[in-house]
Amino acid sequence: MAQIRHALGIKRADNFAQWYQEVISAADLAEDSGVRGCMVIKPWGYGIWERIQQLLDRRIRAEGHDNAYFPLFIPLSNFEREAEHVDGFAKEMAVVTHHRLIADGSGRLIPDPDARLEEPLVVRPTSETIIGDAMARWVQSWRDLPLKLNQWANVVRWEMRTRMFLRTSEFLWQEGHTAHADAAEAKAHTLRMLEVYRACAEDDLALPVIAGQKPENERFPGAVETWSIEAMMQDGKALQAGTSHYLGTNFAEAAGIRFQNREGQQALCHTTSWGVSTRMIGGIIMTHGDDDGLRVPPRIAPWQVVILPMLREREDDDALLRYCETLRQSLAGACALGEPLRVLLDAKPGKAAAKRWDWVRKGAPVILEVGQRDRESGVVTLIRRDRLWDAGTGKLETAVLPLDGAGDKLPLLLDEIQQGLFADARQRRDSHIRRDIATFDALAQAFAGDDAVAGWAEVQWARPTGDELAGVVERLKAMRLTFRNVDMTAAPADGVCLFTGAPAVERILVAKAY
Repeated sequence: MAQIRHALGIKRADNFAQWYQEVISAADLAEDSGVRGCMVIKPWGYGIWERIQQLLDRRIRAEGHDNAYFPLFIPLSNFEREAEHVDGFAKEMAVVTHHRLIADGSGRLIPDPDARLEEPLVVRPTSETIIGDAMARWVQSWRDLPLKLNQWANVVRWEMRTRMFLRTSEFLWQEGHTAHADAAEAKAHTLRMLEVYRACAEDDLALPVIAGQKPENERFPGAVETWSIEAMMQDGKALQAGTSHYLGTNFAEAAGIRFQNREGQQALCHTTSWGVSTRMIGGIIMTHGDDDGLRVPPRIAPWQVVILPMLREREDDDALLRYCETLRQSLAGACALGEPLRVLLDAKPGKAAAKRWDWVRKGAPVILEVGQRDRESGVVTLIRRDRLWDAGTGKLETAVLPLDGAGDKLPLLLDEIQQGLFADARQRRDSHIRRDIATFDALAQAFAGDDAVAGWAEVQWARPTGDELAGVVERLKAMRLTFRNVDMTAAPADGVCLFTGAPAVERILVAKAY
């Protein structure tokens, strides 16, 4: 195989963590801000998030939800109503205690002692309590149910160990909250939104996920049940890509969300909450990225096709630009993956090769290079980001495409790229899940040392609870392993629990995770 000179200075196989940071920088996705754990999301990175927003919002609205917005600041007393909830988030809360600054004797600004708030305000880590207050006002009768709300917002959770997109002190997300008349309807909606997340991840992000229920120790604070979608990254670690929670009546009781039922009696609502965040961009990087940078699935690419005229600062550049504009207009009228094709003509000054590699690192699905010879021949030169190199020659793989046929060819090609990225990731995931581990010693050996499994293990367990579960979790923690979820499609249990020796009731996924 010919030697290939890749666009990044570090390879995944050499140092996956450093490669991840290199992709973020080289693809111009984000950069550090002046506050530890917070990031500036740059236009290309934010454009990907906007596409995820648009597609997911469409799915959420189709399920009957209305978008709303709730305050960033939440009174501390709201959290104190639900003890398990506040305990779960207490170590991550950012708190506002003053409303004014004054200069001290040295000219520094300090909180004014006379401007202390009567009650501290928590900077929103999640909105169950503040939205619960609104639901208590808005729900009076069974006729008001179900109440289905969603908000797109930012939240703050003061992380000690941060990593861009994956774990930041401030991040962007969507959080849905619903109130229902009974447990059956609320549980059904919890699973319905889990399916919405699965479909968005797989169909839009080309991110294969496993949907299933979290064990007791991984539940959202205050929830009765927590369900998740879990994705496998190229290094074999798991990424929790989204969660959906059935909250029972816990939050309804704390916030007073009651309604008069059909029999005229007062009853507590059953509530749900569910969310995904900019963490999904981290999942896209670690699932689809390669040693040349990012590869963006066409459905979420801000620009699906980038046209690069090879300008030479000569008088014939104008003719080349006119040719490229004709190409852009012809493509803009086409549809790909159910939407108008998103096409950019990049006519900025700069060397053609440098601009090409900028877009390669960013991961634009298709790059069309157009030189004077292409113009004279009525063609364009096509580069597929998903298949960049000719393995035999080690050279960039290109194809010549007639100008007249581009509008028909490219939509089909983008669909092929979308499906190919998903198929590759799914095959990689499925080939890295061990299902033959039957004892704890075998599990420990599989994830220990240089011969460690680069993937997950699906093992049988008896669903222990309480102190027994806590002991199992500690044993796994010593190996840096965690429970992920119980795959909804897993085969039935037919043996004994790997952890307790009791009869198994289901199969659960175990992995190292982000």
